[in-house]
Amino acid sequence: MNRAALTAAWTASAACASLVAATPAAAHGLVGKQDLPIPRWMFAWSATIVLVISFVGLAALWTKPILVAAHAKRVIGLPALLDPLLGAIGVAWFALLIYAGFAGSQVETANLVPTSVYVMFWVGIPMLSLVFGDVFRPLNPWRAIGRFTGWIVQKAMGDVPDPIAYPTGLGHWPAAIGIFLFACLELVYSDGTDPSHLAALIVAYSVVQFLGMAIFGVRPWCAHGDAFGVYFGLFATLSFLRLSPRAIARRVPLSGTAQVVPIAGTIGLLCVMIGSTSFDGFTSTEVWRTMADWLRERYLDIGLSLRPAVELTFLTGLVLCTAAISALYLLGARGIRTVDRTRTTMELARKFAPSLIPIALAYVLAHYFGMFAYQSQAMAFLVSDPLGRGSDLFGTASATIDYGWISATAIWYVQITVLVLGHAAGLALAHDRALELYGSGRKATQSQYWMLGVMITFTCLALWLLSNVD
Repeated sequence: MNRAALTAAWTASAACASLVAATPAAAHGLVGKQDLPIPRWMFAWSATIVLVISFVGLAALWTKPILVAAHAKRVIGLPALLDPLLGAIGVAWFALLIYAGFAGSQVETANLVPTSVYVMFWVGIPMLSLVFGDVFRPLNPWRAIGRFTGWIVQKAMGDVPDPIAYPTGLGHWPAAIGIFLFACLELVYSDGTDPSHLAALIVAYSVVQFLGMAIFGVRPWCAHGDAFGVYFGLFATLSFLRLSPRAIARRVPLSGTAQVVPIAGTIGLLCVMIGSTSFDGFTSTEVWRTMADWLRERYLDIGLSLRPAVELTFLTGLVLCTAAISALYLLGARGIRTVDRTRTTMELARKFAPSLIPIALAYVLAHYFGMFAYQSQAMAFLVSDPLGRGSDLFGTASATIDYGWISATAIWYVQITVLVLGHAAGLALAHDRALELYGSGRKATQSQYWMLGVMITFTCLALWLLSNVD
């Protein structure tokens, strides 16, 4: 290992060691809390495993790019009717949520909408996407309505004007803004779980989607501007299955992600994805509580009432956390410029952006798995009484949540496993991209030291957040 590698190794080791050893105050926080999501010993060993995987993997992984050139193999064909049928199911569920939000009980635990949005949609679909591919695309109600409306208009009017070409510079920025706004709904807005407010926001989002489709066309808008379509679609690239309207294909794991072509806004979207989940975990730490108290007092001092001051405090934290993740990633890309002066920092950042996708998914799964394991069970009684008015459509309205079906220890191991696997996948993708750009020589290896440090920092950050170190 040369001097640069030794320096990177010691720096990353010191960063993780500082999180594990901490200061006496931080150590007291770990020992004193009996309800820590992750025990201290597991936190320390996980950081060590990450380091071992990283540096052993950097030396031992393949010497030629294999992911970017891999081809999918068709497994089974699908009937043409399946895609519109799934679209109809998505539209029916979409309509039910809007109706339940407005007409049902406004108690968030009794109404179908909050659990459907924050548990089944936000967390459940990424899990399904990892296993089965892009399951959201055929179920996407906005895509289904847009396609059906376009078909009706064409049948009624014959020739219709072509949509405007989607601007290259717009890229994924609409999706990045959409995911950021959803994060604000989840983490900033005080009434984010209010059923009627959620229903109104679903309608508002739908208006934006239909306008985008009308202007740019259904396919271009769904591929670039639909925040959730793009968000779930990126996670689906990690699956070993590729789901298309007419077939299911099998592919080399991670090859779909390696073949993602980043465009304008892709980096911003990925940093929002990681930054928002990081902030959600950060809000449970003593560091945030101290910071939030200070920010809230400053906003109260300028004349804001308590609720706007609190919401603005959380918005500030979300923006700062997302900015910090972006700065860290761009620092890694800038570091690669010490090896490759022929490309700009942003060009290099875009080249390696797909390596952030498994990191983003690992953050989501590690952070929300415990919630999903328990709260997803609520769907048994919610679907039977979707309006919260005492109905029992399927005989499951009396079902309850079994908090004992999985232990806290098992949840800890799931969290640690997905973080380590996510880091390893990100490392593999970055390594494959370096080989594609620079070949198997020393330049490819040197280009990875900075990105390796970035990924280790991301993983140690996630471990620290899960351990609630104060």
